This record gives sequence, structure tokens and C-alpha cells, in this order.
Amino acid sequence: MGKAISIIMGSQSDLETVKEAINLLKEFKIDFEAKVLSAHRTPKELAGYVENASKRGIKIFIAAAGGAAALAGVIASHTALPVIGIPIQTKSLKGMDSLLSTVQMPAGVPVASMAIGKPGAKNAAIFALEILGITDSKLQSKLLSYKKEMRRKIKKIKIK
Repeated sequence: MGKAISIIMGSQSDLETVKEAINLLKEFKIDFEAKVLSAHRTPKELAGYVENASKRGIKIFIAAAGGAAALAGVIASHTALPVIGIPIQTKSLKGMDSLLSTVQMPAGVPVASMAIGKPGAKNAAIFALEILGITDSKLQSKLLSYKKEMRRKIKKIKIK
């Protein structure tokens, strides 16, 4: 499989959160693109990158942004491909600003919004893999094994 997933961060500081998604994609041996493009500071470059993504084989976008967090919505406005938003935790409002900006999209411009911060980044990667798994039985099998292992770890916990 080529680079089917594009991860876009609004700023370099988002990388600390996004590493959760990157690490999971690497664990599943899924090749991806990762870029820093801002909805506000590089809008033309962002639009061009998104509009040409399907020519490069991209099937899903993962967008991570904080504060105004317009990134996922702007990406969704330039493509018919699925967009998964990761709201970045902020100092001022603890990520609630990012969450509301990511999830409150107008009708016709959907964004799948994950949890705030690192758990959301990990879930964004899992969700992207699940989407790809619809047409890739080997990937779906790996995901089922991954989830089975999560269950095994939980069931193994003993409390006195």
C-alpha cells in the first residue's frame, strides 16, 4: 500500500501529540505523509496540498490543530476524502476551544472529531486504519488482533 494517509499539523508544536498517531501507523507498517501547514498562515499552500492529495494516493486526512483549530474544517472544504480531526490540548482552555472548533462543522463539511490530545491522536490513527481495513482484509485482521491484545491486557489486571 502506498501513502494512503496524510497527517497535517497546524504547527510544529502539535507533533508531540501527533506522535501517538505516527507511532501506531508505524507499528502497523502503514506509510504516510506528515506536514505542517496552517489554515491561517499558509492557506494557499494547504489548499493546493489537499486538492492534489488524491493524485498521490491519499485516501484519508488526519488533521491536528489547537486553539481556533480551523485546520480539519478547511481540509474538509477542499476534498471529498474523509477528514479526522485531533483537537490539541491548549493551555488557555485545556483543549475545549480546539474540540469545539473541530467538532462544530456546518452541514455538508463533515469532520470526524476525536478526543482532545494524545488519546485522540491514537484513536485518529486507529479510525483511519479501520477505514482502510474496509477494503484490506489483512489490515482488518491486524486490527482485530490489536484489539484482542488490548482486551487480553485488561483481563490480565488483578486488583487485590
